[in-house]
Amino acid sequence: MTDTVQNQYEMRDPRSQYPKPPFPKQPQEKPGFDHKMEPKADHGEDSYKGFGRLKGRKALITGGDSGIGRAVAIAYAREGAEVCINYLPEEKADADWVCDLLEGEGHTVHRMPGNLTDKEFCTSLIKDAHEKMGGLDILVNNAGKQVRQPGIEDITDEQFDETMKTNVYAMFWLSKAALPLMPPGAAIINVTSNQGFSPAPYLLDYATTKFAIRGFTEALAQGALDRGVRVNGVAPGPFWTPLQPSGGQTQEKVQEFGKATPMGRPGQPAELAPTFVFLASQESSYISGEIIGVTGGKPIS
Repeated sequence: MTDTVQNQYEMRDPRSQYPKPPFPKQPQEKPGFDHKMEPKADHGEDSYKGFGRLKGRKALITGGDSGIGRAVAIAYAREGAEVCINYLPEEKADADWVCDLLEGEGHTVHRMPGNLTDKEFCTSLIKDAHEKMGGLDILVNNAGKQVRQPGIEDITDEQFDETMKTNVYAMFWLSKAALPLMPPGAAIINVTSNQGFSPAPYLLDYATTKFAIRGFTEALAQGALDRGVRVNGVAPGPFWTPLQPSGGQTQEKVQEFGKATPMGRPGQPAELAPTFVFLASQESSYISGEIIGVTGGKPIS
């Protein structure tokens, strides 16, 4: 946590609301951990206050242990939702931290570890989440893989395959299994990226998946409305998450991460969570098939 924001509802200059680069080098092994980041990220642990906007809802969040997923889990729980979080088994320490926090506040959170590159696990994850919560109203396809490489010749078949399976196949498997179980009024929210609009050559495979997520979201939204289910996407810009120092960027880029945005800094996960709350709540009832950019002032098109 930073000490700059204790109440995210107070007006302040967004340019100086959170730390700006330069940041220290901080190499991590994949998949990366929140507690090792410097400066610490803000997931809304102290700053997010719920208002009951998701009272009674039942949500499954992939990658819910850290980064954006952790912030969404905190926001959803404090807005009244019951939450299942999925994460890799090796991310147990981060998952336990957020679950202990929310359970200590009286919220119901379910730990559901497993690897989303496995089709059978994805199918069973939806079934188990539905059974544990007695329903499924919100699916957040957030988990992602990003590895920076100098060029196409440096991307192995193994890396390309794992990035595709984590970012695209899992979204397909999970959405396919979830949609028949979701009642009218439910929501699916997919995480694309500014890379899905303006791709960088050093993130070729990652950017490719983010373009795919855009198309999948816009296409699925049209069919899902036959069931009364809305499907939307969120396109983050540079956000301060463990994905970056654990291979998503070079250490030199980590030091200057977010500097090129008009805001002059990276976003914090707590700044993105309200967008997920809005898209899951009835406040966005007339929105489906849209991609909302949260990019620090850099337009997406």
